Amino acid sequence: MGCLARLTRPLIEGSEALTSHQRVLDLIENEEVHAILGPKWSSQAKFVIDLGGKAQVPIISFSATSPSLSPTHSPYFVRTAYDDSSQVDALAAVVQAYGWREITLVYEDTDYGNGLVPYLVDAFQKVDARISYRSVIPPSPEDVDIVKELNNLLTRQTRVFLVHMTAMIGSRFFALAHNAGMMSEEFAWIVTDGLSSSLDPVISKALDSMQGVVGVRPHVPRSESRINFEERWRKLYNERNPHYEIADLGLFGLWAYDTVSALALAGEMAWDPAKSRYLKPNTSRKNLDFSSIEISEMGPKLLDKILSIKFQGLTGEFKLLNGALHPIAFEIFNVVGQNEKTIGYWTLAQGLSPDLNLSTREVYKALANDLKPPTWSGDTLKPPKGWVMPILGKKLRIGVPMKDGFSEFFKIKWDPHTGVPSYSGFAHDMFMAVRDALPFAIPYEYIPYVDASRQSAGTYDDMLNEIKCQKFDAVVGDTTIVAYRSSDVDFTLPYSESGLAMVVAIKDDERRNTWIFIKPLSWNLWLTTVLASIFTGSVVWLLERRTNEEFRGRPRQQIGLIFLFSLSTLVFAHSKSIQICRASFVIMIFIIKLPFTLIHVDVGEKTANNLTRPVLIVWVFVVLILTQSYTASLASILTVQRFTPKFVDVQDLIRNRHFVGYQKGSYVREFLVTQLNFNASKLIPYGSPEEYHEALSKGSENGGVAAIFDDLPCIKLFLARYCNKYKVVGATYKTGGFGFAFPLGSPLVSHVSRAILNVTQDKAKMDAMEGKHFGGQSSCQDQDAAIFSDDLSLSVYSFGGLFIITGVVSVSSVLIYVVSFFYSHWPSSSAAHAADCSLWSKFLETTDNFFREHGLFGCLERNRSTMIPTSHIPSSEASPNSDVELIARTPE
Repeated sequence: MGCLARLTRPLIEGSEALTSHQRVLDLIENEEVHAILGPKWSSQAKFVIDLGGKAQVPIISFSATSPSLSPTHSPYFVRTAYDDSSQVDALAAVVQAYGWREITLVYEDTDYGNGLVPYLVDAFQKVDARISYRSVIPPSPEDVDIVKELNNLLTRQTRVFLVHMTAMIGSRFFALAHNAGMMSEEFAWIVTDGLSSSLDPVISKALDSMQGVVGVRPHVPRSESRINFEERWRKLYNERNPHYEIADLGLFGLWAYDTVSALALAGEMAWDPAKSRYLKPNTSRKNLDFSSIEISEMGPKLLDKILSIKFQGLTGEFKLLNGALHPIAFEIFNVVGQNEKTIGYWTLAQGLSPDLNLSTREVYKALANDLKPPTWSGDTLKPPKGWVMPILGKKLRIGVPMKDGFSEFFKIKWDPHTGVPSYSGFAHDMFMAVRDALPFAIPYEYIPYVDASRQSAGTYDDMLNEIKCQKFDAVVGDTTIVAYRSSDVDFTLPYSESGLAMVVAIKDDERRNTWIFIKPLSWNLWLTTVLASIFTGSVVWLLERRTNEEFRGRPRQQIGLIFLFSLSTLVFAHSKSIQICRASFVIMIFIIKLPFTLIHVDVGEKTANNLTRPVLIVWVFVVLILTQSYTASLASILTVQRFTPKFVDVQDLIRNRHFVGYQKGSYVREFLVTQLNFNASKLIPYGSPEEYHEALSKGSENGGVAAIFDDLPCIKLFLARYCNKYKVVGATYKTGGFGFAFPLGSPLVSHVSRAILNVTQDKAKMDAMEGKHFGGQSSCQDQDAAIFSDDLSLSVYSFGGLFIITGVVSVSSVLIYVVSFFYSHWPSSSAAHAADCSLWSKFLETTDNFFREHGLFGCLERNRSTMIPTSHIPSSEASPNSDVELIARTPE
């Protein structure tokens, strides 16, 4: 320690006689010190640090904690204490843990007090809180100055106070606050580390008036070396000051001891007698010119040794990072009696925790449950809610809208004699119910947003802007919660359903259409049915042509028979289906009992070919399904009312430049222009459901509108009055619903939102309010029970499987019939001519017989009028196994 006296001097020595500026010059120019301990106050440090930098003399301070003093900006400034700004995140975590949104900052008007303010603002913004008011105490206040500011705080609703002062002013402040009755259970007091007795023992005398205060302070581990030092300190202090009370050694005293120890170690390593002098400037220094001040040769080397030194001090590990000490953790303390009880800890990695454990890695937490329960002001364990209605304040000024229409939501009516307004409507009743559900009373007054003629003074956005201008404290009404409004005000939870919808007029009733009987089936199903009927008739004609005399005649008669058969299957499908079912049952019985017996079944017209019957069975089944579906669809069209809108797509309205309407003064106009890209010149405002009805009835071409855009509650109210004339179409655009508006950061928002939840979940209360104001909706026919589809016709895709089945059966029957015919009529080798025994010639001969047997040549040759002789029919076709008798061919 011998060289320490040669290297440094404390700045506070001789301070009674000289100012700090003069003392620094004296130490540098006259005593030629190479390091300076101090200054004591942050307000003194700026000049001293600047002068030390010019002389290259390290300025080492264990008490100048203001964040405005930065070692990174002043390389010859060394802070062997914690920066005040290091505690702001711990303070913000306490505020976040108890859910406080607004804080009143009380601080002294000094460099120490002002330096922390911007850091507190940033820290609170991170946890969604804000400083609602700044109470500034003069640097050397009289009691009357403090009492005046305390009375000012009582007029405000915020009851969470963060106090940042030195111990001398802070002890007086809390004594006067206690006398003013501000240490009761509705107040929450938080202090920075400057008002902890562990940092400044002066505050110990004010603990009686600080009951329930919560604060933060750096955590200093209680080591054995610290305990031994404090014992020696008390013994030495008692010996030197036997007539004085033993003062506790605060954290600044421990930092001072570690600072001196570090400087002594650095001095031993840096000491060089050859460089223990100052370099003299070439010119003499004038009084206020410090550019020519003497420069220390040892100062830079000594600075390097101080910054690199490490050792275990009284406050823990002494290690300077970027020229300053940095805390490991902060203690959260609570003043109870004459003690500062530790209720938890805060670290940058773990947040709040009841116990300190630096070895574990946990998720950052900031919850009240992560602290031991503190005892708050008023000797209560219940945390203060953080705000109250001001004791000396005014009533809550609530702006309400003046509406020309939709008075079911909010209505203002002036008494013709007294001129006193009365209020009613769903939004008014909802606010009354919410007010009654709050756990505290709110004095309020309605202020109609009207001009001198008692008409609306502007749009809803203008009314909400009055909150920002502090003319209103809240807005109650059918105010829609949308994104761009939330940047200026805070909304409560919605009390109504949300959404922006489009309503359009309904087309005339389609039952008046002359050709409505065609509508049950689509055009492709009609065409497919006709083609399938002709195809099936042709297949039946082909199969029955040789053996059934009803399928003979002139070509014109045969073509007519095919169409007649197709028509008959469509018309008499029901009777045929009964016969087919009966035939199918008989066939099943005989298949089981007499598998080799052929049976004769009459299915309407007399059929002679067994292959015809499956074709007819399947086809009549298809026709039965079609006719039943047609009947059901037509009955639905004729009996069920349909609401077909004139427009269904927003883009059609924009593309065709139709006029659309919206509610006057609402946000909808801005939404249509910015979000849906409507032309502003095509938007028309309306104020009431009657105006909506008139505009939609005229239509866009006749001076009205093609559609109306509005919030769902208003749309439902409009549709309740005009049943079956209009309907909601298209997408529903998401909004927040109707809510109440308050200033940004208002603590009322959370309480009112919880009250809204309680009211809206009370079904009986909500039904009573809705029935009172919207009771007419129940008498209106519910459009949801009607059919809104624009095209209910049945399509071919619904019956594709049936047509495929009947086609497969028909084609299969024809193939079997043709193959059977070729097999039975194939020429034998003995009957064929020698020259015509080739396979191709046999095929041509059999094909010729097929056409002649079926009279197909008669259809192709106009003059051929006779059928093929009966002798040409093979005997196999006239065998006894046939279920009909063959009819002899005779010339027509």
